[in-house]
Amino acid sequence: MASLKGKVALVTGAGRGLGRACAQIFAREGAKVIVATRTADNGEETVRLIRDAGGEAIFVRTDVAQSADVQRMVSTAVEKFGGLDCAVNNAMQSLGPVPLADIDDEDWNRALSVNFSGVFLCMKYEVRAMLQRGGGAIVNVGSGNEHTALPGFSWYLAAKQGTYGMTKVSAQDYGRQGIRVNAVAPGAGLMARAAAGPGSAGSPSLPEWAPEPVLGELPGQVRERPEELAPAYVFFASSADSGFITGQVLAELGSVTR
Repeated sequence: MASLKGKVALVTGAGRGLGRACAQIFAREGAKVIVATRTADNGEETVRLIRDAGGEAIFVRTDVAQSADVQRMVSTAVEKFGGLDCAVNNAMQSLGPVPLADIDDEDWNRALSVNFSGVFLCMKYEVRAMLQRGGGAIVNVGSGNEHTALPGFSWYLAAKQGTYGMTKVSAQDYGRQGIRVNAVAPGAGLMARAAAGPGSAGSPSLPEWAPEPVLGELPGQVRERPEELAPAYVFFASSADSGFITGQVLAELGSVTR
């Protein structure tokens, strides 16, 4: 496992599911963690779990669709811990499965403001802080379904494919300045959180939130859980392990392709 001792890490959507698992493993590997999420109770619980395990973390209430919130989130990392070294952009807004023509305009705009524009805002201010630090690593959360399509998820795949474009271009924009940008694409197990309904951010109990049409695509008995996926984000955040890797998308076992 890579060591992040002395690093400052930021994780959005860290109140539960994959975001919480990433925050916990980053702290376990020695990073000081900014736990960012909209729901205070969930964010504070993640901080408590990290501190109880001997780690260091603080909670910053953040709506990634709001530029002022994102700026405050990043500035808090700089003010409290001296800078920013790595970030996982994981926050998500779910609509659940809805055919394209049935999506309300307001719902579409809200989903894209979090799932796509929110990634842009996070990267914008994360990059600025990392440039002051002399470099860093950003890991965006994608989808293992980028090579296919699922009925009712136009809002989801549009945002994720757009995120891959930003990942690859920004890797070129800032590579010579020491900033690496990659993405990890969780497989169908975690993707199923999107089917759980509006605002869903995942659950630690897969059978309760993974619909059979999605699970039916998985090879064998593969069932991805947040704590099993989080090490991939640590790998990309660690310059020791992935210092020459940038602009890449890692599709994890269980990803759906046709």
